[in-house]
Amino acid sequence: MNEKQPKILVVRLSSLGDIVLSSPVYKNIKAAWPKAHITLLVKPQFADVLAGHPDIDEIMVAKKGLWGNIRQIRAGHFTHFLDLHATLKSILIGFFSRIPNRVRYDKNSVARRLYVRFRKTSPVLEKHTLEKYLEALKEWNIPIEYKTPKLGDWAYRNVEESGKKVNKIGIFQTSFIGDSVLTTPLVRKTAKLFPDAKILVITRPQTEDIFRPMKEVSEIILNEKTGWNKIFGVWKTAKAIRKAGVDILLVPHRSFRSALIAWLSRVPVRIGFTSSEGWFLYTKTVPFSWMIHDAERNLSLLQGIVKEKFTAEKLNMRYTTTAEENVARLMKDFNLEGKILVGIHAASAWPTKCWPMEYFVQLISRLQTELGVQAVLVGGGKKDADIGEKICQLSQGHAANLCGKTSLADLMAFMQHFKLFITNDSGPMHIATAFDVPTLAIFGPTTRELGFFPYGEGHRVVEVKDLDCRPCALHGGKKCPLGHFKCMKDIHADEVFRNAKEMLLENHVIEDKKDGKEDNPPSMKVQ
Repeated sequence: MNEKQPKILVVRLSSLGDIVLSSPVYKNIKAAWPKAHITLLVKPQFADVLAGHPDIDEIMVAKKGLWGNIRQIRAGHFTHFLDLHATLKSILIGFFSRIPNRVRYDKNSVARRLYVRFRKTSPVLEKHTLEKYLEALKEWNIPIEYKTPKLGDWAYRNVEESGKKVNKIGIFQTSFIGDSVLTTPLVRKTAKLFPDAKILVITRPQTEDIFRPMKEVSEIILNEKTGWNKIFGVWKTAKAIRKAGVDILLVPHRSFRSALIAWLSRVPVRIGFTSSEGWFLYTKTVPFSWMIHDAERNLSLLQGIVKEKFTAEKLNMRYTTTAEENVARLMKDFNLEGKILVGIHAASAWPTKCWPMEYFVQLISRLQTELGVQAVLVGGGKKDADIGEKICQLSQGHAANLCGKTSLADLMAFMQHFKLFITNDSGPMHIATAFDVPTLAIFGPTTRELGFFPYGEGHRVVEVKDLDCRPCALHGGKKCPLGHFKCMKDIHADEVFRNAKEMLLENHVIEDKKDGKEDNPPSMKVQ
């Protein structure tokens, strides 16, 4: 077999995240050598999950013993060996398998140990693992065309082909507001793929308004999670799903409770993520990757039932019209008509994700006095209302406080009036991006890498990048684990104001005067 028709063995035994991350490696090999036969050696628990990658021709299940693996590899008559695991076991497998062309990625183990033990830094530690994977291909003179994992990389072949008609598909999302917003593309795509099926959504009462106006949704089951309902609601919800006659259930929520409800519902096809706490209760699981946005991760659940490759569609929530009258009334009551409005959400379900209140006060004052724009505080619930009231008082009346005065539906209807939305990492951030409102997000304990950053173009994230303790948790926490809260305190109002001004200028909401008087605020125009 010549070099352009190689038989390649790739070794990446675990873990799931690292295996999913390696996807561009196979795509680049196939791009350079279209007739290459690629075999991936993985541990047994990952074999079924990874069997559908369009660029992987074969999955070889790793055996427990060293010599068992060597025997099956020798029987495969491979011409090339790519070690993406780089441990003693994989090195020995490569050596004793006698494959002529062997390449191993540089794990930089020594540099990593020196950093952990002595905090000795090295430039090699700044490279992402994926970059190191791709560098290994250069020894085979393979050009790098694909540099990031994509949603369609993991297109499953184990599709339901029983021929049974799908009458109803359920989508289970009982998490926070932002997570629900990021589930709406999954609702739309499911409806497009199954135009004859009815779409049922299982969600919380607090997020019902997100799904209720969608024309694709024919039915909603409410799952109450407060008080005793957190326990008894499991059986109640499962019974409601079973009674509804759902054929396929897609579960983007990764909690054990959600998986248990799905299992108790007896829906024949239940699809969740491999990282779900109750993964074993699903009939199928799909890989969960931090390398793609949460909206795209949710869409990847469909790869468990369809062969089609697709990418995430733009977030769009312009279907809400029922709250327009209430919004018109609030615009009039707070004298907001004809003004340039900047929405501000200063709260969060997690205290550590809240930018300091005094910083918001400074920001709002400068927005009004220097740019002449009107800040509008939004949020629901008592906590948001209390924070809004305090900020409004401290900013000496510069802000219009709508916190606690709007429903979720009102907030969605209000979005069309905002020229900019400034927010913590929270649910309203995703609502703003879904309405195409330029969004300036302030990230503290969370980072972009977790996949929950503002989705789409024209948005910005302000964060302290050189802080070793970030991220400290997936969602944030009640208090800073180290007690200093630098991730938020080191983001000053001046920096956020500068970004806000630049975004307003870029979107032609305000204009700089050309008379050279930099101290004067720019002239404004209402679009």
